[in-house]
Amino acid sequence: MAYWQKPPVEREQMVLFAPTLEDRIPEDHPVRLLDEILASFDWSEWEAEYHGHRGQPPIHPRVLAGILLYGFTRGIRSSRQLEYQVRHGIDFLWLVEGRSIDHSTVCEFRTKFKQPLKSLYRHICRVAMSLGLARLCEVALDGTRVRASNGRMNTLTAEKIEKLLAQLDQQLEDTLSQAEQQDADDADSGSSDAPADKLPAELADLKARRQRLKEQLQQAQAADKARRREGIDPEKNPAQIPAADPDSRVLPNKEGGYAPNYTPMAMTDVHGGFIVATDVLASTAEHSVTLSMLDDLQEMFGDQPEAVLADGVYATGENLEELEQRSVELFSPLAGQQAVPDNPAVRDDPTVPVAEADYDRLPRNPQSKQLDKAAFVYVEDEDRYYCPQGRPLDYEQTKSETRREQWIVRRVYRSLDCSDCPLSAACRSPKASKNRSVSRDVHEKRRQAHAEKMATAEARARYEKRFHAAEVPFAILKQVMNLRRFLLRGLEKVRTEWLWGCTAYNLAKLTRHVLRLRATFEALAFAEAR
Repeated sequence: MAYWQKPPVEREQMVLFAPTLEDRIPEDHPVRLLDEILASFDWSEWEAEYHGHRGQPPIHPRVLAGILLYGFTRGIRSSRQLEYQVRHGIDFLWLVEGRSIDHSTVCEFRTKFKQPLKSLYRHICRVAMSLGLARLCEVALDGTRVRASNGRMNTLTAEKIEKLLAQLDQQLEDTLSQAEQQDADDADSGSSDAPADKLPAELADLKARRQRLKEQLQQAQAADKARRREGIDPEKNPAQIPAADPDSRVLPNKEGGYAPNYTPMAMTDVHGGFIVATDVLASTAEHSVTLSMLDDLQEMFGDQPEAVLADGVYATGENLEELEQRSVELFSPLAGQQAVPDNPAVRDDPTVPVAEADYDRLPRNPQSKQLDKAAFVYVEDEDRYYCPQGRPLDYEQTKSETRREQWIVRRVYRSLDCSDCPLSAACRSPKASKNRSVSRDVHEKRRQAHAEKMATAEARARYEKRFHAAEVPFAILKQVMNLRRFLLRGLEKVRTEWLWGCTAYNLAKLTRHVLRLRATFEALAFAEAR
């Protein structure tokens, strides 16, 4: 028996732990610095949400916020798991100073303080800026996909909702008849003691369900109308409304397939990697919040960045115009419109045909392999395009369409004569019944200038910094902090949950930086002492 190691502490020993919780946590433990940073914050805005006099003394909001934020850094988000850690984890016990906190308190606190949470989020960012860890010169903007608190197949179409409403109406009618019969029987016997102004519990529940289904039906019908505007037949492919969280939308997953999702957004400081602005969408139209997130940045920090780095979907005409007015430079590859070096279609006199020897060098669409729009030259003074053969394309009509939740107005220009054109096979689709046309909108000139800028080596080098700055926060939030599925339902509550996650991300990052700085200073002081 002497071969086996003996336990260092017997279970029957009276003193199992050190005399104090303080002795159980090392000096360089991250929870100490996290608590220190939270203690430096002014909690008066949070304290104002409490009555201050009535009831039992509440737990200070700093303690509850610390549980949620520290839990995120440890990948623990569930209120029940946090309750367990508060009772059994030494680091959590130290953080709450031995308090016993149940999961319902944590869950309620999570959704109660959205506006004060923004102040804490701003405070952490400003601390990072004061230490030179974050700047607002360049920011990277991107979105990701996070599952909603809704089953993957738990969705409803307008047709299904109408059937459920019909069934519920019949059930409601039957229950109402039974209630009326019961009232009549009670009146005859004189034994009724139910309040006259209160519906029976079953009837009230049915009416509440009916109201929720009506709201979901309106959402489904509106979504079907939107799909019809985008050219999708809702009869063949109807909109799917998530049943448990109707605010979410069935969107493509990052890992493949479709499910009820949200699109969380993050604007990240390129210098230090801190998240400086957040939002959540119930769609894939990430470009639509570019300007509003910059407004949030201006409101929180009183400044705006010099440059925004984003992928191609953000380079819309509206964003280019507005950012130009704000003197904010956008570095984003323009989807579907790239600058063509040594384009033979660009010539001094567009009425003169391109030399036959240069036909193979004319820009072509990568999908259709036909001549691209870049092969046509627009003359602004004439409001007219010229094709590679020097033939004019005059204005024909104005078309409007919805694309990616944006209303786009285009002017269409069409050739009057494509007969006997040597480039006809390369220019027009074999199924085309009309002469070749091209279109442009009010932002065409601005997009061309942007494409030319993004073709330069300097612009490409600046844009490449986006990949690390924009993608790393999402990787940590999902993999380390376990934020792959929201716990809350409803867009506003989901936005609050995302803000908790981003606040925890910044706090953990700040903690690591400060710990490294302190270790460096201690090493320098020790070297000087020697």
